Amino acid sequence: MSTDVKRVITVLAALLLAALTTTPARAADGGAPSAGQRIAEALRTSPVYVDEAYADAVPRSRQRQLADRIRRTGLPIKVVLTPLTKGDAFDGESDVLAAIVRDRIPDQRDLILITTDGDFPDTLNGYEWPADTHQARDAVAAVGFLDETRDAGLADLTAKAVELVAEGKGAQRYEEAMNDLNDAAPARKPNPGQPGDSRWWLWPLAAVPALALTALATRALLRSRSRRAASAVPAFPQLVFATARAADEAELRRRAEAEVLALGEATQAADVSTTADLQQALDAYAAAGRVLDEARGMPDLAGALALAQEGRDALSGSPGLPLCFFHPLHGRAALRTGWRPLGRRDRLDVAVCQDCADALRDRRAPDVLTDRDGDGRTVPYFELPAARSVWSATGYGSLASPLDGFNSRRAEAG
Repeated sequence: MSTDVKRVITVLAALLLAALTTTPARAADGGAPSAGQRIAEALRTSPVYVDEAYADAVPRSRQRQLADRIRRTGLPIKVVLTPLTKGDAFDGESDVLAAIVRDRIPDQRDLILITTDGDFPDTLNGYEWPADTHQARDAVAAVGFLDETRDAGLADLTAKAVELVAEGKGAQRYEEAMNDLNDAAPARKPNPGQPGDSRWWLWPLAAVPALALTALATRALLRSRSRRAASAVPAFPQLVFATARAADEAELRRRAEAEVLALGEATQAADVSTTADLQQALDAYAAAGRVLDEARGMPDLAGALALAQEGRDALSGSPGLPLCFFHPLHGRAALRTGWRPLGRRDRLDVAVCQDCADALRDRRAPDVLTDRDGDGRTVPYFELPAARSVWSATGYGSLASPLDGFNSRRAEAG
């Protein structure tokens, strides 16, 4: 087990012990809320949250203007502008920030979230649930590549992001921005230091920002297209596929660790007298920590996220939507459909995200989470025997509660 994982598990155990032994005292004192909770509470009164670190860049007057602009759109847009650094409550990841904020607003089914980025402080990211209806991801990604925002501050970037999201043409705007970026590149590039070029010494000065802009554009292009590419089934060489899978797994592990830790903080801060399902949340927290500790791949890491989500729902007192049956990493699924597994005559009622629902409607195979069977073959996780896989038995919430499935499996094991 890696040092990072050991450290996380140690913290998990400490948090669980503290939750079991000190929760009443913390409740009486009104324990300090976590960063995610503070943001979620602030968003209930205003659609714009700005951390103190950005108070000069986005003063209160601009915050009010942004809030008014958002309200005029009539869309469920929320803005979260906060610094992200490795080791913080969100591990410096905007995806983790977005997921945590989303789970802390369970009563809002439709949500468009605009956040700061962990790698580039002057870059924004867009997220939308339950589906990318308004093309928020592309709309927000396009903002940083427009001529009019080249020297814009954070407030103006955010205002433009809201405008493009409301326009609903994010994909088109992104393509236009990328085309303009490519067209702006010089057709002929002199060779630095070439005889007769008296300005050769200027090339390093021009090359640095050009390289930075190219790297940023490439990163944004790959990130904004990643979710679309997931629905295709490219013929990757095995080595490339294995490398991509390992990278995804490492990222997912970091996200799961952050989510489980955040759940531990939330259980500590919960009021015993008003949180009827606190014990269920604690059980989900303990189960998520156990699964995370023993995780052997992406299905288990997705299970840790599902358990953490179930714990969040227990704290909020409202049953949340299950994760997408075919691929739980697609997020919560607002739709349900009848589906017949291969080789079976009976149909299952499963929760699906919009992308998977569209695939089924068009008679295409949906994007599925895979696992290894007893012979080492890669198969859809739900094709494993329910007796062997708690995730196959529960469908990550579509068929049964992940926590109930986990507890049943432990009881059977003795």
